[in-house]
Amino acid sequence: MNPLTTGHARLDQQLRFLVEIDRLKLVLRRTTTIDGTRHENSAEHSWHLTLMALMLAEHAARSVALDRVIAMLMIHDLVEIDAGDTFAYDVAGLATKHEREQRAAERIFGMLPADQAGALHALWREFETAESADAQFANALDRLGGFLPNIHGAGGSWRDHGVSSAAVLRRMDPLRHSMPRLWPTIERLVAAGRDLGWFTDAAPEPR
Repeated sequence: MNPLTTGHARLDQQLRFLVEIDRLKLVLRRTTTIDGTRHENSAEHSWHLTLMALMLAEHAARSVALDRVIAMLMIHDLVEIDAGDTFAYDVAGLATKHEREQRAAERIFGMLPADQAGALHALWREFETAESADAQFANALDRLGGFLPNIHGAGGSWRDHGVSSAAVLRRMDPLRHSMPRLWPTIERLVAAGRDLGWFTDAAPEPR
């Protein structure tokens, strides 16, 4: 017998969903924690991004609804429970990412009552398409969330997986428009990492 059965169908669905999404803690990312001692999980990543939104909203290029941004950041990776984390620089994985995550969204959000399922699925799609100001800012934060551990970890997953500095700049490009105050720092840090040999296109050793 399911110990969470309450006799109220709507509440039972919500509780089953909340138990299911605990599995996000088991999804490991390629990125490590800042101290480099272990790989972070996707639930930790989502939590970190929500705090980033609270701290950095004042630097968004366009006005954003912070409650919507935080909601997007809290749910955007729930699909990884089924689809797994797709490394941002994995070309083969990215080719199937949308299909895998769409199936996952239908199943996971579909556990909820219809009104909540529809609202969360729509919010997830908004994040994915990144057309609204809220979604663009949330996407920029998602990219920054992967950038910071690599900067503090001497290249981290960039070094481990043979990523070029050009690929990192392409990945970070949304910040140029969503958080323009930060973009010169992004460029400077990537250039410094290139000089330090973190990337496949590392600067040549001086003769």
